[in-house]
Order: sequence, then C-alpha cells, then structure tokens
Amino acid sequence: MRRPRPIPGLRSITDVVERQLCAGCGACAAAAPGSIEMVDDLEQGRRPVEHAPVQEGPEQALANGELALRVCPGIHLEHDRSTWDAGWQRELANEWGPVLKVWEGHASDEELRFRGSSGGVTSALALHAVSTGASGGIIHSGPRPGDVLFNDAVRSESREELLERAGSRYSPASPCEGLRPGEGPVAFVGKPCDVAGARRLAEHDALEGTEVSLSIAIFCAGAPSTQATVDYLERSGWDGSQKLAELRYRGHGWPGMFHARSADGQVVESTYDASWGEIQAGRPWRCRICPDHSGEFADISVGDPWHRPPQPGEAGRSLVIARTARGLAAVEQAIAAGVVELVEVAGDRVPASQEQLRRVRSLVAGRMLAMRLARLPVPQFRGMALRQTWRANSLRERLRTLLGTFLRLGRYGLRTRRSVVRRQSLNGGRA
Repeated sequence: MRRPRPIPGLRSITDVVERQLCAGCGACAAAAPGSIEMVDDLEQGRRPVEHAPVQEGPEQALANGELALRVCPGIHLEHDRSTWDAGWQRELANEWGPVLKVWEGHASDEELRFRGSSGGVTSALALHAVSTGASGGIIHSGPRPGDVLFNDAVRSESREELLERAGSRYSPASPCEGLRPGEGPVAFVGKPCDVAGARRLAEHDALEGTEVSLSIAIFCAGAPSTQATVDYLERSGWDGSQKLAELRYRGHGWPGMFHARSADGQVVESTYDASWGEIQAGRPWRCRICPDHSGEFADISVGDPWHRPPQPGEAGRSLVIARTARGLAAVEQAIAAGVVELVEVAGDRVPASQEQLRRVRSLVAGRMLAMRLARLPVPQFRGMALRQTWRANSLRERLRTLLGTFLRLGRYGLRTRRSVVRRQSLNGGRA
C-alpha cells in the first residue's frame, strides 16, 4: 500500500484527537502500547493519550508516533480495486465497497439469535472460526465489569463468553487495543472503523506474531458518546444514585428494546427507535464525515435487513456481505456446517436495507469540502468514489450540505483544539 502523505496540521495522534478526527478504534495504542493509552472522555468517547516513557529515547518515541499516525483510520483510508478479490459486484462498488455475495438469515443457535442485535450471525461466524481452529480467540468489545456504561476490549474463546457480551453497544469502544503481539491467529469483530484500524495494523506489520484470520464488521451509523447515554437515562427518569447493573441498547428480540437496570432496581426501558433517535445526537464529529458505515475493509460485514420493518415478536435476521475470498469461504463453511441459516439474495438488497447509510455516505465529500474551505485539517480517503457519489446529489442537496456543515463547524467547536478530558467517577452515573 502507498505510504500516506502527511496532512497539514496533523503531526501527531494528539493533533488528530484535538482536531476531532479520531475514530476511537485503539489502533494507535496497539501500535505504540508504551507511548499511547486509551482513556474515557465522556463527551468524546474512547480517546488516545500520548506519553513519553522514560525508558524510550527520543528516536524510539518519534518512531512510535509516526507508526501510530500511519495506522490511524480516522485520517487515512484507501481502497485499491486492483487488490480486490475476483467477483466483486461493480454496480455496488462506489457506494458499498467490495461485495462478492450477499445473504439474509440468522444463526442456527436460537440463544445467540435472540441475544444478538439482529440475527446473531456475527457471533455465530466468530465462534465457528474458533471451533474450527481457524482462530484462537475473538477480539471484540464488551461491557466493562462493574461499570456497564463503558466498554472494554475483550478476548472471547467460548460460547458462554460470547453470550455474555452479545448485542450492539451504542457507546464508545476501542477493540483494536485488544490486539497484541504474539497472539497468533484471532478473529476480530468491531465497527467499520475498528476493522479498518486492525487492517492498517496488519498492513504496517505493527503486531508481530498476531494475525487477524477473519474480520467481521458491524454496520454502524455512528458511535454516540457515553454522556449521550447518561443524558438519555436521566431524561427517562433514572436518578443516577446507583451504578447500572445492566445496559442493553437492543437485542433480546429484533430489534429489541433499550433496557437499563440500576443496582437498586430502577429500570428504564424504551423502544429501539425512541432511544436511538435521541442518543445518536451525541455522535462525535468524525462519525459525521465517516465514509464507511458498512465495513468495506472487512472480510465479512453484518447488518440489519431494514428493507422491510420487523413484525412484532419476529425473531432476528441479519444481512451478510462477503467482501473477500476469505470471508466468502468462512460464510460458506458456516452454512455447510449448519452454524448459520442463510439464503443468498441479490446485491440490491444492500441499498434497499440501508438507504440511510447510503445517503449519509454520499454527503461526506461535501462536508469535507466545507472543512477545506474553513482551512481545517481534512482526512485522506482515497479510492472510495466519494466525489462521484457526492455529485449524484441534487444541487439543492449539495448546497444544503455545505451550509449545514458550516453551521456544525461552530457547534462542534472545530476551529479550536479540544483536549481529552479523562472521565472522573460517575458517582453512580453522573459526570
């Protein structure tokens, strides 16, 4: 792959964070574990903080910083269609990246299907990779023990561990920091930016002795801040006097209910649509200019088949995309083994199921143009056909996007630097 060009104004990971371009994936911390750590910022999410360890000289510290920048998917993403595996569907490529095959279905394990956010296919495929020996474990995110408002990078190796951690977490997570040297082959599950970070780590040989043998991305419309969840809970009647003992954003049915229970028995419950409709307002700026909501850099992507609304009491279903030959083989082997029940569908099922993600992606080039006009640092997103999809919008839509972005630049405070504020104790939920 081409070495990324330096971006004016972004000379360090600290610059990336303070310019609100960090995706929060944790790839930089995995690349430079002695120099960078991930911390919780209630308003921004999981964010890296750079240190200068005494045991490292200035040359090593500089090398760590340069590597951290090179693996950062927040500011560098690139497609090279000449490297895509044969069979990709040309008509989907500009908006959805490489797509080899598409299926709809669910996990055969009914409990995985029930607890999962849609059809439990992500968990089933990852577990199958472990059970066949293709992967020694699964690196992903799970609720933090004793403080479920937050997430940790975790390694699961059994069905029981996956069941405990199943379901979407619409809150900051940095699973790439769970990738460490010498782990051998592992499966990796995360948001699209997480998977892109894991891929960049591999491309830059940043994790000696560790191979991501299978990557699975979950469709993502953005990762709201922790504070967004706290605010929603308080508006819904939670008094914050006790820590949460349980927090589900969805799952236990399709799409399932938002459900929170505090240690003293307070319960907040609402529909998925109602909770997401409010929590999503807390997405950071980098999510607003994200060019990849469907996991274009993964072996396999999994999302919801929203081409029709779920019926009351309906069991979950998943939309599954194989993007690489490795991903295609993994899905077909899982079907043959009876681990998943999937039916192949036409490629147009993807835009029919995820029209909102398609539309938001088409506006990214316009939002980045507004940033350039405002003389702000802008990420490098190459080979993703962003200009083509932007030009396909009407003139009115393009003008509205530019004006709306200029207004957001002020609302997000993008013209000034924003430092990381480590979270203090929530005192049972309050910042």
